[in-house]
Amino acid sequence: MEPRLTRRQQEVLGFIRTFSQRQGVPPTVREIGERFHVTPRAAFDHLRALERKGYLRRRPTSGRTSRALTLADRTAVTREIPILGRIAAGAPLQSEENREGTLPLTADWFGSRAEEIFSLRVRGESMINAHIVDGDVVVVRRQEHALPGEIVVALVDGEATVKRFARDGQAVVLKPEHPTLPPIVVQPGEHEVRIIGKVVGLVRGA
Repeated sequence: MEPRLTRRQQEVLGFIRTFSQRQGVPPTVREIGERFHVTPRAAFDHLRALERKGYLRRRPTSGRTSRALTLADRTAVTREIPILGRIAAGAPLQSEENREGTLPLTADWFGSRAEEIFSLRVRGESMINAHIVDGDVVVVRRQEHALPGEIVVALVDGEATVKRFARDGQAVVLKPEHPTLPPIVVQPGEHEVRIIGKVVGLVRGA
Protein backbone atom coordinates (compact mmCIF):
# COMPACT_ATOMS: atom_id res chain seq x y z
CA MET A 1 0.00 0.00 0.00
CA GLU A 2 1.33 3.45 -0.94
CA PRO A 3 2.03 5.73 2.05
CA ARG A 4 -0.59 8.49 2.18
CA LEU A 5 0.55 12.07 1.80
CA THR A 6 -1.08 15.10 3.35
CA ARG A 7 -2.24 17.82 1.00
CA ARG A 8 0.73 20.03 1.87
CA GLN A 9 3.14 17.13 1.37
CA GLN A 10 1.65 16.57 -2.08
CA GLU A 11 2.15 20.26 -2.86
CA VAL A 12 5.76 20.22 -1.65
CA LEU A 13 6.48 17.07 -3.67
CA GLY A 14 4.98 18.67 -6.78
CA PHE A 15 7.11 21.78 -6.28
CA ILE A 16 10.25 19.66 -5.90
CA ARG A 17 9.47 17.78 -9.12
CA THR A 18 8.83 20.97 -11.11
CA PHE A 19 11.86 22.78 -9.68
CA SER A 20 14.13 19.76 -10.35
CA GLN A 21 12.97 19.51 -13.95
CA ARG A 22 13.60 23.21 -14.59
CA GLN A 23 16.80 23.74 -12.62
CA GLY A 24 18.42 20.30 -12.79
CA VAL A 25 18.79 20.18 -8.99
CA PRO A 26 16.23 19.95 -6.18
CA PRO A 27 15.30 23.12 -4.25
CA THR A 28 16.94 24.05 -0.99
CA VAL A 29 15.07 24.13 2.30
CA ARG A 30 15.06 27.94 2.10
CA GLU A 31 13.56 27.88 -1.40
CA ILE A 32 10.82 25.51 -0.27
CA GLY A 33 10.11 27.72 2.74
CA GLU A 34 9.87 30.83 0.56
CA ARG A 35 7.55 29.08 -1.89
CA PHE A 36 5.09 27.99 0.81
CA HIS A 37 5.66 30.91 3.24
CA VAL A 38 6.85 28.66 6.07
CA THR A 39 9.98 28.59 8.19
CA PRO A 40 13.01 26.55 7.06
CA ARG A 41 12.31 24.23 9.99
CA ALA A 42 8.77 23.56 8.78
CA ALA A 43 10.06 23.00 5.24
CA PHE A 44 12.65 20.55 6.57
CA ASP A 45 9.92 18.64 8.45
CA HIS A 46 8.05 18.19 5.15
CA LEU A 47 11.22 16.84 3.53
CA ARG A 48 11.77 14.40 6.38
CA ALA A 49 8.19 13.16 6.05
CA LEU A 50 8.57 12.67 2.28
CA GLU A 51 11.84 10.83 2.83
CA ARG A 52 10.29 8.61 5.48
CA LYS A 53 7.40 7.74 3.14
CA GLY A 54 9.77 6.86 0.32
CA TYR A 55 9.16 9.77 -2.06
CA LEU A 56 12.59 11.29 -1.50
CA ARG A 57 15.88 9.59 -0.91
CA ARG A 58 19.27 10.74 0.29
CA ARG A 59 21.84 10.66 -2.48
CA PRO A 60 25.24 9.03 -1.93
CA THR A 61 27.10 12.09 -0.69
CA SER A 62 29.32 13.20 2.16
CA GLY A 63 28.02 16.74 2.01
CA ARG A 64 25.54 18.33 4.38
CA THR A 65 23.50 20.42 1.93
CA SER A 66 19.74 20.15 1.70
CA ARG A 67 20.18 19.15 -1.94
CA ALA A 68 21.28 15.72 -0.70
CA LEU A 69 17.57 14.78 -0.82
CA THR A 70 16.30 14.01 -4.28
CA LEU A 71 13.27 12.38 -5.88
CA ALA A 72 13.10 8.62 -5.46
CA ASP A 73 12.44 6.41 -8.46
CA ARG A 74 9.51 4.36 -7.17
CA THR A 75 9.24 2.26 -10.34
CA ALA A 76 12.85 1.14 -10.84
CA VAL A 77 13.92 -2.47 -10.38
CA THR A 78 15.43 -3.03 -6.95
CA ARG A 79 17.97 -5.41 -5.48
CA GLU A 80 17.94 -6.70 -1.92
CA ILE A 81 21.05 -5.53 -0.05
CA PRO A 82 21.81 -7.31 3.24
CA ILE A 83 21.50 -5.42 6.53
CA LEU A 84 24.35 -6.75 8.66
CA GLY A 85 23.90 -6.22 12.37
CA ARG A 86 24.31 -2.78 13.91
CA ILE A 87 27.01 -0.13 13.89
CA ALA A 88 27.81 2.31 16.66
CA ALA A 89 27.63 6.05 16.05
CA GLY A 90 29.18 6.70 19.42
CA ALA A 91 31.65 4.46 21.18
CA PRO A 92 32.73 1.45 19.10
CA LEU A 93 30.29 -1.45 19.30
CA GLN A 94 31.32 -5.08 19.03
CA SER A 95 30.75 -5.96 15.39
CA GLU A 96 28.42 -8.88 14.79
CA GLU A 97 27.49 -9.71 11.22
CA ASN A 98 24.12 -11.05 12.23
CA ARG A 99 21.86 -10.48 9.27
CA GLU A 100 18.82 -8.41 10.25
CA GLY A 101 17.16 -8.62 6.87
CA THR A 102 17.53 -6.88 3.54
CA LEU A 103 17.17 -3.39 2.16
CA PRO A 104 15.66 -2.90 -1.33
CA LEU A 105 17.78 -0.45 -3.31
CA THR A 106 17.64 0.65 -6.93
CA ALA A 107 20.67 0.22 -9.19
CA ASP A 108 21.63 3.90 -9.06
CA TRP A 109 22.91 3.25 -5.54
CA PHE A 110 25.52 0.72 -6.62
CA GLY A 111 25.72 0.46 -10.43
CA SER A 112 27.45 -2.77 -11.40
CA ARG A 113 29.06 -3.24 -7.98
CA ALA A 114 26.17 -4.67 -5.97
CA GLU A 115 28.36 -7.37 -4.45
CA GLU A 116 30.43 -4.65 -2.76
CA ILE A 117 27.44 -3.00 -1.07
CA PHE A 118 26.01 -3.81 2.34
CA SER A 119 24.14 -1.87 4.98
CA LEU A 120 24.28 -1.45 8.74
CA ARG A 121 21.81 -0.07 11.24
CA VAL A 122 23.12 2.84 13.30
CA ARG A 123 22.92 3.00 17.07
CA GLY A 124 23.77 6.25 18.83
CA GLU A 125 23.79 9.96 18.09
CA SER A 126 27.46 10.84 17.56
CA MET A 127 26.95 11.53 13.82
CA ILE A 128 23.85 13.68 14.26
CA ASN A 129 25.40 16.76 12.60
CA ALA A 130 25.97 14.62 9.49
CA HIS A 131 22.23 13.81 9.58
CA ILE A 132 22.88 10.20 10.70
CA VAL A 133 20.73 9.38 13.72
CA ASP A 134 19.85 6.40 15.86
CA GLY A 135 17.91 3.79 13.87
CA ASP A 136 19.07 4.93 10.43
CA VAL A 137 20.55 2.43 7.99
CA VAL A 138 23.82 3.43 6.34
CA VAL A 139 24.63 2.03 2.91
CA VAL A 140 28.29 1.04 2.74
CA ARG A 141 30.65 0.18 -0.11
CA ARG A 142 33.37 -2.26 0.89
CA GLN A 143 36.83 -0.68 0.65
CA GLU A 144 39.96 -0.52 2.79
CA HIS A 145 40.94 3.09 2.20
CA ALA A 146 39.38 6.54 2.56
CA LEU A 147 40.13 10.16 1.90
CA PRO A 148 40.14 12.73 4.71
CA GLY A 149 36.61 13.95 5.35
CA GLU A 150 34.85 10.81 4.15
CA ILE A 151 32.48 8.95 6.47
CA VAL A 152 33.62 5.40 7.00
CA VAL A 153 32.89 2.21 8.86
CA ALA A 154 36.03 1.32 10.77
CA LEU A 155 37.10 -1.48 13.08
CA VAL A 156 39.06 -0.46 16.16
CA ASP A 157 40.46 -3.59 17.79
CA GLY A 158 37.67 -5.54 16.14
CA GLU A 159 34.88 -3.19 17.24
CA ALA A 160 32.93 -1.33 14.55
CA THR A 161 32.05 2.35 14.49
CA VAL A 162 30.93 4.92 11.92
CA LYS A 163 32.91 8.18 11.93
CA ARG A 164 34.44 10.81 9.66
CA PHE A 165 37.96 9.80 8.68
CA ALA A 166 40.97 12.07 9.15
CA ARG A 167 44.69 11.91 9.85
CA ASP A 168 46.92 13.84 12.22
CA GLY A 169 50.45 13.03 11.12
CA GLN A 170 50.71 9.26 11.39
CA ALA A 171 47.71 8.99 13.70
CA VAL A 172 44.29 7.89 12.47
CA VAL A 173 41.49 10.17 13.65
CA LEU A 174 37.87 9.00 13.67
CA LYS A 175 35.82 12.14 14.20
CA PRO A 176 32.22 12.25 15.46
CA GLU A 177 29.74 14.81 14.14
CA HIS A 178 28.51 15.87 17.56
CA PRO A 179 29.44 19.08 19.40
CA THR A 180 30.29 17.45 22.73
CA LEU A 181 31.97 14.18 21.78
CA PRO A 182 35.75 13.80 21.34
CA PRO A 183 37.37 12.07 18.37
CA ILE A 184 38.94 8.63 18.54
CA VAL A 185 42.67 9.18 17.95
CA VAL A 186 44.77 6.08 17.32
CA GLN A 187 48.53 6.46 17.28
CA PRO A 188 50.65 4.00 15.26
CA GLY A 189 51.08 0.72 17.13
CA GLU A 190 48.49 1.55 19.82
CA HIS A 191 45.49 -0.26 18.42
CA GLU A 192 44.49 -2.13 15.30
CA VAL A 193 42.45 0.14 13.03
CA ARG A 194 40.99 -1.05 9.76
CA ILE A 195 38.58 0.64 7.39
CA ILE A 196 36.03 -1.84 6.07
CA GLY A 197 33.90 0.50 3.99
CA LYS A 198 32.85 3.98 2.99
CA VAL A 199 29.34 5.25 3.73
CA VAL A 200 27.77 6.06 0.35
CA GLY A 201 24.17 6.57 1.35
CA LEU A 202 21.58 6.69 4.07
CA VAL A 203 18.07 5.31 4.42
CA ARG A 204 15.98 6.90 7.14
CA GLY A 205 14.19 4.54 9.51
CA ALA A 206 14.33 1.51 7.19
